Amino acid sequence: MPRIQGVDIPPDKPTHISLRYIRGLGPTTSLEVCEKLKIDPQRRAKELSDKEIAEIAVLLDKEYLVEGPLRRVEGGNIARLKEIKCYRGERHRKNLPVRGQRSKTNARTRKGIRKTVAGKKGVKDMR
Repeated sequence: MPRIQGVDIPPDKPTHISLRYIRGLGPTTSLEVCEKLKIDPQRRAKELSDKEIAEIAVLLDKEYLVEGPLRRVEGGNIARLKEIKCYRGERHRKNLPVRGQRSKTNARTRKGIRKTVAGKKGVKDMR
């Protein structure tokens, strides 16, 4: 199983698909990497030689922001938003959806499991 940038890429998939398992590489970028190194994108990842794997790792190190450094940059961007207390930063801090989705209903993925409030449903006003 080839290992690039600390990620085990699947050996039985074409190289351009396997490279997508590295954070920061999508469909276009993985094809671009194959093209720059003159590697056939349809070749299986297990067929890559050690030299080719090393070339991929060197290219990704030099020209692309992937894995650890990418995570640090993303974390820094979020920390900056929180620090300046902008709307998006506050949404990150409160663990709510950031990009304008409704949150009165839905947003369960971001908000987590429901927290039921006791006595809320059948409250009658006695005036």
